[in-house]
Amino acid sequence: MRKGRGIQFDLFKFSSIQSSISVAFSCLILFILAITSVISYNLSANSVEGNSEHYISEIIQQVNLNIQSYVTNMENIGTLAMTNKDVKYYISSTSFINEEERRPYEKRISDLFQSILISRKDIASIMVFGYNDWFVSDRRITSLNANANITEQPWYTKAQKGSGKSVISSPHVQNIFQNEYRWVVSLSRELKSADGLTGEGIFLVDLNLSVINEICSGINLGKRGYVFIVDNEGNIVYHPQQKLINSNLKTELIDQVTSKSSGSFIVSEGNKKRIYTIKDTHFGWKIVGVAYTNELIANQDQIRVSYILWSILALAIALQISFLIARHLSRPIKKLQSSMKQVEKGDFDIRTEILSENEIGQLGRTFNIMVARIRDLMNQIIQNEHLKRKSELKLLESQINPHFLYNTLDSIIWMAERKKHTEVVQMTSALAKLFRAIINKNTDTIPVRVELEHITNYLSIQKMRYKDKLDFEIDVDPRILDYQVPKIILQPIVENAIYHGIKNKLELGTVKIIAREEGEDLIFIVSDDGVGMDLETMDQGVKLTSGRNKGIGLSNVNERIKLFGSKYGLTFKSERWVGTEVTIVLPKGL
Repeated sequence: MRKGRGIQFDLFKFSSIQSSISVAFSCLILFILAITSVISYNLSANSVEGNSEHYISEIIQQVNLNIQSYVTNMENIGTLAMTNKDVKYYISSTSFINEEERRPYEKRISDLFQSILISRKDIASIMVFGYNDWFVSDRRITSLNANANITEQPWYTKAQKGSGKSVISSPHVQNIFQNEYRWVVSLSRELKSADGLTGEGIFLVDLNLSVINEICSGINLGKRGYVFIVDNEGNIVYHPQQKLINSNLKTELIDQVTSKSSGSFIVSEGNKKRIYTIKDTHFGWKIVGVAYTNELIANQDQIRVSYILWSILALAIALQISFLIARHLSRPIKKLQSSMKQVEKGDFDIRTEILSENEIGQLGRTFNIMVARIRDLMNQIIQNEHLKRKSELKLLESQINPHFLYNTLDSIIWMAERKKHTEVVQMTSALAKLFRAIINKNTDTIPVRVELEHITNYLSIQKMRYKDKLDFEIDVDPRILDYQVPKIILQPIVENAIYHGIKNKLELGTVKIIAREEGEDLIFIVSDDGVGMDLETMDQGVKLTSGRNKGIGLSNVNERIKLFGSKYGLTFKSERWVGTEVTIVLPKGL
């Protein structure tokens, strides 16, 4: 079962920690600034909107008071008619015999009504209808519409039901006069007898809405805001766009308006909002103000631009501050990074100076301690490697193959018994020179000429031992004879060539040694025409050792050479029954 891994966020993945901190701070500041700006703007807009609602409510309240005052004046006119003795006598009397007796009363009442109309241009007509079938108006000569039934008119029936209270009708076309049709609102009231128990007639005032139009049209609720009036039945009493309403090109939320009492509600239309403010009157009408919120905030665009500009300025300042903070925080880290790069280049004497007491300062002090420990360990490793190289060389020097020594001495004894004095002298001299090359030098390296002298003596001894089975050739560039090389690097390879290549061959075998320089390197090639190696043996490469010299063979030589660098060492090339070639690469100038 696989273990779940933590989620990795690469949002702030930059090459510089200063950039990461700056961007992180900037994004955080930008986010907070954006949220703060939006909240501030919304709070400001809501505050302005709330103040605008209150302002509209105050305006509509003033309109409401004006209209109620206007209607009250109309009601006072009715009261004036009710208290006039001529009117009361006229509608209550049934003793008039003919028209001549009623004429003086009608004249005085008509004059009264005309005097009222002279001062009130908003009144279309004033009339009184008695239940005794007599009526009088502001006109001297009044011709009633024969097709209009007075007693069935809504203003007439509602006044009767009102029992002495003023009743205001919906806007309608007044058709009680012959050939006269006016759009009016009728204020009607039943006139009572002196005891107040019996109705004697209906007082009617037709209003032409001019005053209401002046009151409502003078209200400023923005460029598109307006005021309209509805009655308690949902009929529009006044609307500035009455023609559009009548032609169904414009609608109003009449149902919502009539279902609510005084107050406000907001209607959203896409990105725009409309505020409906309602005020109830004591006579059943509702004064409604409609305003568009985007127009109420007169400087909405300026506020938005102001917020944007201040936000940009605040963001620029915040970014600068975040950059300075990020640079301050990253400066010691950059110092530490620079010190690490110096350590990568091999300078372990570097010290980073971070004086802060925070985690970065502790990291710097830990880094100094770590570098010092690494330097000490490296010095110790170098010393150990040096000692190891010396020990390996001493081991190599001290562990000359005993079998080689025994066989050489046996060969000398055998040649001495057969009186081969010349061969005895040659082999003994070669053996002495071989030991002298190994033992007399106290340094780790020797000149190429000494190494070649040593391997020549070694091959000479082996050639005497194996007689007709071994021969050797040495081809060395004279220019490299004075270069220093590690001691005893050729003998294990030559020994390996003899014991594993030439010895197992039936006919004569030859070992060739070639030495030259290539650029800054020394190249030694040891080849033989022996039996070669198979793939498995060749794959083991430097793991090959002479059977009797385990631990001192090719692997030892390869490891000692690789101490000078990974590109140096031994490489093999071999073919079965053809031979083997070993290449040694060494640096010059040891």
